[in-house]
Amino acid sequence: MTETTNVLAFRQPSAVDDPLTDIVRAGARDLLARAIEIEVGAFLASTANLTLPDGRARLVRAGPGCLDSAPLDLSGFLPGYAERG
Repeated sequence: MTETTNVLAFRQPSAVDDPLTDIVRAGARDLLARAIEIEVGAFLASTANLTLPDGRARLVRAGPGCLDSAPLDLSGFLPGYAERG
């Protein structure tokens, strides 16, 4: 027994139909990344005068991949985090 249905396959949002769409998406990603970099830089510049009691800067920019090389210790920020481990 064969059954006929009216189900249509929808195009997935991540599927690129043409090279122009791919170029536009890549450009939008680059533009967003630059805007975020500028905002972060402006925020850090506005807080440059904030220091810790020992004189170090309160807010600093972490480089790319800095969290990949060492485990992140959240026990000071999230009580009980170490116990959940």
